[in-house]
Amino acid sequence: MELKQAFGQALRKTRSARGLTQEDFADVSSRTYMSTLERGIKSPTLDKLVEIAARMDVHPLSLLAEVFLLVDEEADIEIIFSRIRRDLNR
Repeated sequence: MELKQAFGQALRKTRSARGLTQEDFADVSSRTYMSTLERGIKSPTLDKLVEIAARMDVHPLSLLAEVFLLVDEEADIEIIFSRIRRDLNR
């Protein structure tokens, strides 16, 4: 799966799990923009990713972790977290 598509799927899953609609992001982005993100047509900027995550009350890294779990079906969240810890401690 491509990164844009995986991001869109992770975004839609997280948004839906929190009972939010695309319209609930009007203070962050237009419904049209949210739709293009969820369909994997566009990628958000880092600033926009932070704003979207904040609106859903999740850490931006939670969304990105979900993306990389979707991109690599053999990925394991504990392995990803271990890698991040190792990278940050260098």
